[in-house]
Amino acid sequence: MSEFIVNIDNCDLEPIHIPGKIQSHGFLIVISTTSQIEFVSENTANFLKISATDLLGKNITEVERIIDYQIQPAFISNLLLFGKNDNFEQVNPFEFTLSGFLFYLVISKSDSYYLLEFEVAGQDAALDIQKQMGRAIANMLGDKSLTNLLNNSAQQIKNIIHFDRIMIYKFAEDDHGEVISEAKNDDLASWIGLHYPASDIPKQARELYKKNLTRLIANVDEAPSRILSSHSAHDHLDLTHSQLRAVSPIHIQYLKNMGVASSFSISLLYKGELWGLIACHNYTPRFIDFKSRESAKLIGQILSSALEFRQDEEDQQLVDGFSKSLDKLSRYLNKTEIISEALLEQDVNLLNIVQASGAILIHENSVNELGKTPGKEQLANLLTWIKENVTEPVYQTNNLPEVYPAALEYKDVASGMLVCILSKDLSEYIIWFKPEIIETIKWAGDPGKPFEFNTAGGLQISPRHSFDLWMQTVTGKSEKWSKLEIRSVRQLRDEIIYAINQKANALRLLNEKLKIAYDELDTFSYTISHDLKNPLAVIKSYTQLLSRDKTIGDQGMKFLSRIGYGADKMHSLITEVLDYSRIGRAEVEHQNIDARAMITEIISDLRVIYHTENLKIHVGETPDLQGEKTMLLQVFSNLIGNAMKYSQNTAHPEVNIEGSIGKDHVQYSIRDNGIGIDPKDHHRLFELFQRMDNAQEIEGTGVGLSIVKRILDKHNARIWIESEVGKGSTFYVVFPLLQ
Repeated sequence: MSEFIVNIDNCDLEPIHIPGKIQSHGFLIVISTTSQIEFVSENTANFLKISATDLLGKNITEVERIIDYQIQPAFISNLLLFGKNDNFEQVNPFEFTLSGFLFYLVISKSDSYYLLEFEVAGQDAALDIQKQMGRAIANMLGDKSLTNLLNNSAQQIKNIIHFDRIMIYKFAEDDHGEVISEAKNDDLASWIGLHYPASDIPKQARELYKKNLTRLIANVDEAPSRILSSHSAHDHLDLTHSQLRAVSPIHIQYLKNMGVASSFSISLLYKGELWGLIACHNYTPRFIDFKSRESAKLIGQILSSALEFRQDEEDQQLVDGFSKSLDKLSRYLNKTEIISEALLEQDVNLLNIVQASGAILIHENSVNELGKTPGKEQLANLLTWIKENVTEPVYQTNNLPEVYPAALEYKDVASGMLVCILSKDLSEYIIWFKPEIIETIKWAGDPGKPFEFNTAGGLQISPRHSFDLWMQTVTGKSEKWSKLEIRSVRQLRDEIIYAINQKANALRLLNEKLKIAYDELDTFSYTISHDLKNPLAVIKSYTQLLSRDKTIGDQGMKFLSRIGYGADKMHSLITEVLDYSRIGRAEVEHQNIDARAMITEIISDLRVIYHTENLKIHVGETPDLQGEKTMLLQVFSNLIGNAMKYSQNTAHPEVNIEGSIGKDHVQYSIRDNGIGIDPKDHHRLFELFQRMDNAQEIEGTGVGLSIVKRILDKHNARIWIESEVGKGSTFYVVFPLLQ
């Protein structure tokens, strides 16, 4: 087989399942489906006294004759026939005698080949395995404590295989491992609590541990035996299920650097995934036969089941707690109109569905806090980051300062963050926080991947030489968010969205009723306003006739003038109310509007009305607009007219009109240096018939800005004001860009 050089780019790609060699404490013969020998390990001659090359191409009956099995001359052929249907579980191991020694034959499948592995049945075969197993299992499961279960399991494995050190090694989410239990010789130092980097057991090795539940390395100093073949396929013979598969040279060197002469491992699985290993070390070469390995494997399987049961039991308790809280929150959401009240102000709240120390609900432009959370300014900046970076409905991290460095200043409150998006468009979220947990990790040597230069001058992986204690303090991390917590949050999100949709449906029905009432009110306003014009016209006509009577004195003429002025004002008010009502019924037909031409025309007309010769009007950029031309003419006429009207009494009146184009909008500002408006009155500025206290002496009806607001609502546009008394006013109008 060609040499595979492990380097920094391919350390997880080393083909350890096709090493082209086997360990030399047994021999391997590989046959095709026609029983022809296709592969033979070179050391077969040491056991069968026949050259390995002489066996290639022969039928397996040649081997049967050499072994000279006394009961069944064709025993291998019969085993293959019998074991094909059950993957050879019922026939492995098959015992026979060779040259006076007891041997085991273990058969397994590899693609279209059958692997026949022969190894000595060692002295351990004499042990009463069945009786030992009974005692071992009883001792293992005799205590409900997880720590005692692990310790008992390690000790029972040691009793069966008699290795110097037995460790139970658990994998973390990042694939590094920690020794959490051990049974050892008294003269050895304890390794409990030591951590080992993920690079010690690369990805492809972890995959093999899921398929082969036990793995023996009998002697690290023993040279492996090559696999021979009459064709080039020996480079690709898959030994995934082989008992004798040779070991990666990197791993052999790693064990030697630790002073280990022999190792044995048993896989621990949780729901089909690798939970950990029972790692066994011996400081002298040690071979354990197949039956002893199978017994140890059974203990590993029992321990895996026990761990799964204990974990499921703990998980179920959490699930039950979360479920009860979710049920209560669901009931509150259905009963309560206000979402924040349902989630925050009851005996069960957002903190009861996860294990968090703080939570924030951002909903309907309100920020509500529970427990320990970042400060207001810190939170505002964090929310900006979330809006720009979080896209999935539920996002979690237990190392917030790593992804968002600004969180370092409040890591004691929020090293962990779990975000649930209720509405990205409306910027509505629920966010949970977990505090920092400072952790000191004891590594068996520097956890960094060691490299060395190979003969070609490139970097390649080198097994660590030092296993001296190496301490690392980890900060900025919280306890991890569990799958159960994330599932609980997803369920809550579904409940909230359902409740919001239900409330939205109710609002839609209410809106339909309001629309009908609104239309009726529009019709009523139009009718009343229209009918009021007739008596006003009569009053105006009689006033004009009476004013021609020369017999009426000055006092009478003054009264008639006041009556005429009141009638004119009433007529203007009725006209504006009609305009306001008409806008409610009008449909907007968008068209492109030359804003500069429109604004120029408005200014020209208004200069005649207000006689403001000393008024300076500056018009900057005027990007075109999209909308209903007559309506927008009314908007700008009103806003520019107000700016001129309310600044005409200042010494040097000025009006500035400026437009700009944003990413998805057009914005205009109309600024004056007039009388200004008190900030406490800004909220009622766009309501009907509202006039500010400092504007009572200036003519107006209080309807104009209401019309402006209604027209802009029709165009999905926004308007707001910045103003202070005596410092002028600036009105901002933002129109969306239409596709």
